[in-house]
Amino acid sequence: MSDAPEKLPDLTEYELPHHPWVLAGAVMIAPFMEVLDTTITNVALPHIAGNLSASADESTWVLTSYLVSNAIVLPLGGWFSSLFGRKQFYLACVILFTSASFLCGLAPNIELLVFYRILQGAGGGALQPIAQSILIESFPKEKRGMAMALFGVCVVVAPVIGPTLGGWITDNYNWRWVFFINVPIGMLAVFLGTLLVHNPPYLVRKKLGQNFTIDYVGLGFIAVGLGALQILLDKGEREDWFNSHFIVMLSVISAVCLISAIFWELRQKDPVVKLAILKDRNFAISIFFMFVLGFVLYGSTALLPMFLQNLLGYSAMDSGMVLSPGGIIVMCSMPLVGLLVSKVQARWLIIFGCVFGAIGLFISVGFTMQISYWNAVWSRSVMSAGLGFLFIPINTVAYYYIAKADTDNASGLINLARNLGGSFGISISMTLLSQRMQFHQSRLVEHITETTPAYQQYFANIQAMLVQQGTDLATATIKAKTLIYGFVQQQAAMLAYIDVFWVFGWMFLLMIPLVFLMKKTTPHKGPVAVH
Repeated sequence: MSDAPEKLPDLTEYELPHHPWVLAGAVMIAPFMEVLDTTITNVALPHIAGNLSASADESTWVLTSYLVSNAIVLPLGGWFSSLFGRKQFYLACVILFTSASFLCGLAPNIELLVFYRILQGAGGGALQPIAQSILIESFPKEKRGMAMALFGVCVVVAPVIGPTLGGWITDNYNWRWVFFINVPIGMLAVFLGTLLVHNPPYLVRKKLGQNFTIDYVGLGFIAVGLGALQILLDKGEREDWFNSHFIVMLSVISAVCLISAIFWELRQKDPVVKLAILKDRNFAISIFFMFVLGFVLYGSTALLPMFLQNLLGYSAMDSGMVLSPGGIIVMCSMPLVGLLVSKVQARWLIIFGCVFGAIGLFISVGFTMQISYWNAVWSRSVMSAGLGFLFIPINTVAYYYIAKADTDNASGLINLARNLGGSFGISISMTLLSQRMQFHQSRLVEHITETTPAYQQYFANIQAMLVQQGTDLATATIKAKTLIYGFVQQQAAMLAYIDVFWVFGWMFLLMIPLVFLMKKTTPHKGPVAVH
């Protein structure tokens, strides 16, 4: 290539203006706040709908709008950083996110709230990849595991505690404080970012008009494709999937735009998303692993509270407390894994994490209507321990052969993979749950007929009990059948939840063979040459 700046070497060593851990602590404030916002508003939706006189369907756009704009910006962080400078872009994102949060808290109607959530998602979209890029480049490879532990605590724990924190704020204050709480945190992030974040010498090199133009076509394909895909995943179950013309239209738009984006970006000199880095086998496999991790993490995080609340009668706060110990275990296990990844082959840690995560999910397969609170906590805690052994090694392997100049692009793609995995996980698990409930109900009903002795005995017992309580015979007959039908629905739902947990467990186990396709990393050595 004739453009001299593109030939800059991979500067693996240059003097950082601040201590790495000081910088790490400062830059993780904003992404933690942003990731928290993906789930903290979930439990506040009924309050928002009631307060703003919106329907339940209209209130869900408060979530969808944020996820759509967030997904569009996620893979573009590297491109914007190289155009405007990382520090300038990072600070602009934090300011936009914080300002939009304040406006969300003041929103007088649902339309403005959705618009402000779009701005909030756009501001927050690049915070995760930028923070991860800073951590990757600030630590040598032999110490990168601990840096990824800090990042892992942010992106894995924040979505788990979000619903519990959101429920507590909404119950004790007001739903608007779910957004206002971001303002002081955002101001602190801006202050620390101004002092500590810098532009690395190999990144700030692109200027408009100097052999560089904006790739409007690629930008348009990616924005429309990812936006349509996110709306499709968020609304698919509610719209009955491909029985809806709206969902079919979104599917076509998403497929055409994203496929076109791939072919277009691979041919561009200055693509908005550098897909060429997927040629590295470790990075490509890690992208898939991170997608599966997001699928299971977000899918199970959505599913378990539903099971506890709908079948066992837990409150939103109590179901959140079942998830919380798992978050604590992730926080405790990640520093340990961060130390181990510098001493043990990352591939073995990934295998251990897959097995442990699968065991936790298979424990959930043994759930019944009589499980205790601690049974649910135990299964979630075992699975969470596995997550700690997956997130850090996957990121370590992913970046091992990636040039520092490509770190921002790689961070955008791997964070996009996790977020899209989460969207697919929630959407598909809800659909699978509904389908399996229908399947099990139809099978159970086959055994409940007027000629079945067991049914006759059970029906007679319930009817007699109701009559003894003072109900007349005709009413007791109707109530007995209603109770039996409710029991059948309850058991069908129980079996459906078990089926989905079973699928999640096998997804972890099926990752293991792919681990052996990864190139080896050298845990005891320093940085290696980047290819």
